[in-house]
Amino acid sequence: MAYDADVIVIGAGLAGLAATAELVDAGRKVILLDQEPAQSLGGQAHWSFGGLFLVNSPEQRRLRIRDSHELAWQDWLGTAGFDRTEDHWPRKWAEAYVDFAAGEKRSWLHGQGVRFFPVVGWAERGGYDATGHGNSVPRFHITWGTGPGLVAPFERRVRAGAARGLVELRFRHRVTGLSRSAGSVDTVSGEILEPSDAERGRPSSREVAGAFELRAQAVIVTSGGIGGNHDLVRANWPERLGTPPRRMLSGVPAHVDGKMLGIAEAAGGRIINRDRMWHYTEGIDNWNPIWPLHGIRILSGPSPLWLDARGKRLPVPLFPGFDTLGTLEHIMRTGHDHTWFVLTQKIIEKEFTLSGSEQNPDLTGKSIRDVLGRARAGAPGPVQAFMDHGADFIVERSLTDLVRRMNELTGEPLIAEDALRGEIVARDREIAHPFTKDLQVTAIRGARKYLGDRLIRTAAPHRLLDPKAGPLIAVRLNILTRKTLGGLETDLSSRVLADGGEPLPGLYAAGEAAGFGGGGVHGYRSLEGTFLGGCLFSGRTAGRAAARAVS
Repeated sequence: MAYDADVIVIGAGLAGLAATAELVDAGRKVILLDQEPAQSLGGQAHWSFGGLFLVNSPEQRRLRIRDSHELAWQDWLGTAGFDRTEDHWPRKWAEAYVDFAAGEKRSWLHGQGVRFFPVVGWAERGGYDATGHGNSVPRFHITWGTGPGLVAPFERRVRAGAARGLVELRFRHRVTGLSRSAGSVDTVSGEILEPSDAERGRPSSREVAGAFELRAQAVIVTSGGIGGNHDLVRANWPERLGTPPRRMLSGVPAHVDGKMLGIAEAAGGRIINRDRMWHYTEGIDNWNPIWPLHGIRILSGPSPLWLDARGKRLPVPLFPGFDTLGTLEHIMRTGHDHTWFVLTQKIIEKEFTLSGSEQNPDLTGKSIRDVLGRARAGAPGPVQAFMDHGADFIVERSLTDLVRRMNELTGEPLIAEDALRGEIVARDREIAHPFTKDLQVTAIRGARKYLGDRLIRTAAPHRLLDPKAGPLIAVRLNILTRKTLGGLETDLSSRVLADGGEPLPGLYAAGEAAGFGGGGVHGYRSLEGTFLGGCLFSGRTAGRAAARAVS
């Protein structure tokens, strides 16, 4: 039987594009399949903020951040918490990825035209001891152009391959099966969906117009995770994170349904670490949604008061931006799915950024003038739009009115004004002197010692009840699905492994489908900026390995 291509890549997101680009460089013929229409090329990466984890970069050094491979590896181990037999390959992938992030990652991207915003963000700050979870220093590098700017060079390389006759882009091809000939996975079958003009991210038709069967010497699965499938998220929800949420928002389009993982497993691939996942706790309903239950994450500086559903402050060190899964675990043990930020106009103007390319038109559009406009008085335009239209935002001059509307929004009188006023007044007293026992106040003052935070991310400390800093703002926060941290187990050549630990001939995996490498390179937690980078690194690895393997 003749082959239709040297390699078939399933999934045209960032990992699939990176793998295909490497195969083109090696002169291999590729068929790139995706169930969505052509306008969705780039997948989830298009919608991202474009954050990348880099170690000891020029951007860090210009801001006097002293970073090193040794410190990054210490932080990764403290965050990942590898503790399972199945963590053998994930740990090896983690070592390789930190080497990449501290080595050629930036120069490799720079050589393809990728540039970075000069201020490095400090995500997942931890707040425990030196060997615990979190980034010891700022490492979150924002791509100039956000997600679309990162996708662009890989799309260019793939389209150049198509122009040379090396790549066939076949959209609306939904894979339903993988099968073997002579022991090797070499046949991909499925359904051809009817054409769709659905805009990027919006649900597309699932009407079947035909069938297909294709053969290649190797198959690479880059189909993503399960974040758009809430039933599957709940089915895999770990006991350590408490009770699964009754209501969740989606941080990814509905087609991110995890079905390809089951298909690869049925073909003999081994999935590990199903219970490891990454969901955000600062989700808000998108007032202008693109996909069902579309949520946006607030990327906040450290100043908002974070309260549970009953108005009690979250425990130390669960401050904004410090420990995503620690916060999620705490919330899911309170008996409620939502929490609150309470802050001032002065804080929201400086500290609120919304995640996503479409929520940052200045960075996405590479407009220096518009970026500089963020320094003007007032909340950034996208944030102001949520203040004006978002269902989760409440703006009032008095705390009495704020609490009344918070209770009206949830439909339950969960928050007592007197108790909340007591929390805020006690916190405000700690702002009034240079000494404090309030560790959030310490964290705010510490953040302002970093130039990047002082310039654009952390408001000057002030009393929340100071009328000059108002009005007061309350934001209801929801659980927002995002990433699958487990996935298909792979060796350092991205070969999918079977239950016995041996490579499954012909089958490779990369990106979120492979837990960003090995079946779970992050372990239990992420240091942030590592998802896009994990797609690039594992996609590049899979493409190069498959190129070497085919004749």
